[in-house]
Amino acid sequence: MLHKLNQPQQAAVRHLDGPLLVLAGAGSGKTRVITQKIAYLIEQANYDARHIAAITFTNKAAREMQERVGHLMDPARLKGLTVSTFHSLGLQLVRAEHAALGYKPRFSILDSADAVKIISDILATTDKDEIRGAVSTISRLKNDFVSPDAALVNAQDDNELRFARVYRAYQDTLFAYQAVDFDDLIRLPVELFEREPDILTKWQLKLRYLLIDEYQDTNVCQYRLIKQLTGFHGKFTAVGDDDQSIYAWRGASVDNLRLLKEDFPSLEIIKLEQNYRSTSRILKAANTVIGNNPKLFEKKLWSELGIGDPISVVEMKDEEHEAEMVAMRLLAHKFENRTTFTDYAILYRGNHQARVLESHLRNHKIPYQISGGQSFFDKAEIKDVLGYLRLIANQNDDPAFIRAVTTPKRGVGNVTLEKLGGLAAERKVSLFEAVHLPSFETLVQAAQYEALQTFCGFINRIHSRASREPGGALLREMLTAIDFETWLYESDEPRPAETKWKNVLELVAWFDKRAEENGDTLIDMTQKIALITLLEGRSEDEVDAVRLSTLHASKGLEYGHVFLVGCEEGVLPHQASIDSGMVEEERRLMYVGITRAQRSLTITYCGKRKRAGEWSIVQPSRFLLELPQDEIRVSGRLAGERNVVVSRQEGKAKLANLLAGLGSKPEA
Repeated sequence: MLHKLNQPQQAAVRHLDGPLLVLAGAGSGKTRVITQKIAYLIEQANYDARHIAAITFTNKAAREMQERVGHLMDPARLKGLTVSTFHSLGLQLVRAEHAALGYKPRFSILDSADAVKIISDILATTDKDEIRGAVSTISRLKNDFVSPDAALVNAQDDNELRFARVYRAYQDTLFAYQAVDFDDLIRLPVELFEREPDILTKWQLKLRYLLIDEYQDTNVCQYRLIKQLTGFHGKFTAVGDDDQSIYAWRGASVDNLRLLKEDFPSLEIIKLEQNYRSTSRILKAANTVIGNNPKLFEKKLWSELGIGDPISVVEMKDEEHEAEMVAMRLLAHKFENRTTFTDYAILYRGNHQARVLESHLRNHKIPYQISGGQSFFDKAEIKDVLGYLRLIANQNDDPAFIRAVTTPKRGVGNVTLEKLGGLAAERKVSLFEAVHLPSFETLVQAAQYEALQTFCGFINRIHSRASREPGGALLREMLTAIDFETWLYESDEPRPAETKWKNVLELVAWFDKRAEENGDTLIDMTQKIALITLLEGRSEDEVDAVRLSTLHASKGLEYGHVFLVGCEEGVLPHQASIDSGMVEEERRLMYVGITRAQRSLTITYCGKRKRAGEWSIVQPSRFLLELPQDEIRVSGRLAGERNVVVSRQEGKAKLANLLAGLGSKPEA
């Protein structure tokens, strides 16, 4: 199979002598290199598949990698191969070593909403900014591998000391609940391996060769895990691109690329610069823009796919005009080139930019899908209801117990739940079971004990009916019994509360429909929803629709024709990044946007934009001035005195395309 690879790709696959960094530019075939290398390790280097781990960042990337390896060789020889995300690998490690970490086998994994609840209780506040600040600080400390004790010692001021104390209390609460959060899945194995060299050796012998995808997105903790598992021999291939490092805000450290060279002096570096996605003009634009950033490693993308169309840079009056013109240009281009809607993507810096685009796409009857947006099942109010349903279906689901027992609040606070968690851990039972232990009554006050007994009795009563009765009717009865609607209105402003209640009613209506069509019970529906949330996003490619996506969510994807909107100072680059000196990362984001395009790229910017309800004149993005001026067609302020001339040949070709779409021929 190696004959299908170019020379640098072949060299990357064959290199087995020590640590390897593959600098893979956008569209340069990095997934092919990783999958071919897995096959090469097994077939040529005689590695057993169970000693190989390929690690990436998203379930989708892991799934694609697994499928592609499956097509390369006999599936029987792939038995035991690990292809997973960092967090899935971390979960595997925590599950296997739960006893050494002090956890019971059925420990719980809390999602971000569960974590927010615990932290808001510790802070004793509903101030969303304060809670958000504490959540992100704790996450950053964990990603930087800073323990609560170290955070307390290192605190430089009262604010840092306060967050360190919250971190300490939060971690104590998690342990009492026998729960871990997302960041703990990496932090706990790293901590364990530092403490228990014998356990580390066991895993080094199990995972003898590592392949790490999107290496530039690793944080401090993930890098430590890689270093621990690969040991001194450094049997790994890290694939990454410093030009696509766009996740510093969530802890990713582009510095990890530089550290590789220091920590592994024998590191070999191979560059993949041939792009198999985009035309030369698009690549020249990408290379020229990113050339303004200081470089860890020099590289320039090139392609054999032809010169391609000039890049259009167009000024619009405002965001309404921008959305309308993008919709109209997209339809005209589709008609002229006889393409499908899936060939198009509209990319933007922030989610808030999607609303006006959606409105105009709907007006023009253009089907669209949003990538990186919030799923219906990810909405807090839906997760609250699903927490009850999960607990009714499985009373050993501790995170569901915590969510349900505190929504709405029943006078059961953190202190009571910590005592319950401690007892459950000691007796190795679930929180639900611990409520019924005779010793629990002696640990808490009578009011809290009664509240928990009442709650568990209610869950038991619903459980006894959940596998027999229609799902919708029983769900409606449950929501009335817990007075969920009133709680929503007491917890939020009237308008958002109304939206949340409508979402809940939509869920109930769906349950009704499924009960009517298939006779689904509450248990049936709960299991189906768990599967839906796991599989969500799988069918995205099957629908003929324009993709709307943030630049962050677009990384790793490609589209025939891209509209990159809102390229203004304060939007891209984002104002917060300008203020905090993070413009280099914003430039990498622009580079990611440009390199999503295969054949055509249209970049738009507005003359004015509404900010906090007020109109303000905005400036074109500095990145537009960095584009190669001989490769772009400009309209608006940036055009200046330039006269863009369309050649006669281009004009005739355009006319021929239009007439062909109408079934006519141009006159000679």
